Amino acid sequence: MKRKRNIIVLSLLILLTAGLISFTVSKDVVDDQIISHTVDLNAQNLQLYWKDEHGETLNSIQNLKSFLARKNQTLIFAMNGGMYKQDYTPEGLFILNKETLSPLNTATGYGNFYLKPNGVFYITTDNIPVVCNTTDFKDNGEIKYATQSGPMLIIDGAIHSAFKEGSSNLNIRNGVGILPDNKVLFAMSKTEINFYDFARFFQKSGCKHALYLDGFVSRMYLPEKNWIQTDGRFGVLIGVTEKKNKGEIK
Repeated sequence: MKRKRNIIVLSLLILLTAGLISFTVSKDVVDDQIISHTVDLNAQNLQLYWKDEHGETLNSIQNLKSFLARKNQTLIFAMNGGMYKQDYTPEGLFILNKETLSPLNTATGYGNFYLKPNGVFYITTDNIPVVCNTTDFKDNGEIKYATQSGPMLIIDGAIHSAFKEGSSNLNIRNGVGILPDNKVLFAMSKTEINFYDFARFFQKSGCKHALYLDGFVSRMYLPEKNWIQTDGRFGVLIGVTEKKNKGEIK
């Protein structure tokens, strides 16, 4: 009887250990799939970009780098900043330097953008970053930059209810979330990932709200992590440079 009890205890320990190993491997695999960058708006300058000084759509991160270089600015991080139409105009809301260049889109439709709730990522004139549901967005005239996309990834700390663990809907994905200390967390999957696992990354990082930006076309430029993607053709771009005392680039 004692020998049988020992065998049962040993078996349970083996199963428990296997479960822990499986969880750890799964966790590490998901984390290894994602490259991320945190931006402190008090120390760095985060802006949204669309067109250059000649009114031409920037399109690529390389063009954004060149545009900033002409203004003696060095790009330290960049990522595509939301969905766009065939002519590269923003899909949904786009605010640039307090000017609304594309209105808020509250329509119903097909595709990721219209998977409700969708949302808005914006920065106030006081450099406060926010991600909110589209239905909660209000322009009080103090919003410096804004881009709309969808779906929301994290809503009040919870993963979007439409996302299913273990889903086979895999794709490259990028998104943005707000950390508890008001820093901005940008992330992109290095390989194809489902919505649930991608959203879970933001949830584990502490984001109460996070927003999906785009899918397989996504690119990120982050030379400090040796991740350099400067190609692609986009609408809105997100760029980060070191903060200057003389004000922002116009």
